Amino acid sequence: MASTKKMDVITTFLGHDAVIDGNIEFKGVIRVDGAITGKIQSDDGTIIVGEKAVIHGDITVGSAIITGEVNGDIDASSRVEIYSPGRVMGDIQAAVISIDPGGFFNGKCVMTSRITPKKKSEIITDKSLTADEPNGKEKRSKKL
Repeated sequence: MASTKKMDVITTFLGHDAVIDGNIEFKGVIRVDGAITGKIQSDDGTIIVGEKAVIHGDITVGSAIITGEVNGDIDASSRVEIYSPGRVMGDIQAAVISIDPGGFFNGKCVMTSRITPKKKSEIITDKSLTADEPNGKEKRSKKL
């Protein structure tokens, strides 16, 4: 019988005494309570930055939950959540960005949809006249 891994279970834990100077690549869910200097990368993983954690470096993940300190940019394909007493000093790019009362953010915020662009074959050209386009200009519409 094959076992399945729950996505919300912490798969890696770096305790409050952990000090890492280097890049980290992970899968699943990582919780950091120590200090990290370097890039943190995961294609679709989740990072949880604990209250005592201090990170100096950029983070690229699926989701980020911040209650500690991040000094660097965060690029999350899904969401970034900052809870009290969390601090982010850097830019954030994510589809959903949430900052609770007591959370601190200083940087530029870019919300993205992360929707995959349509292929050219999925777009058709309609040359019919409309009230918006009285000169018969081409308009693009999605194929039904």
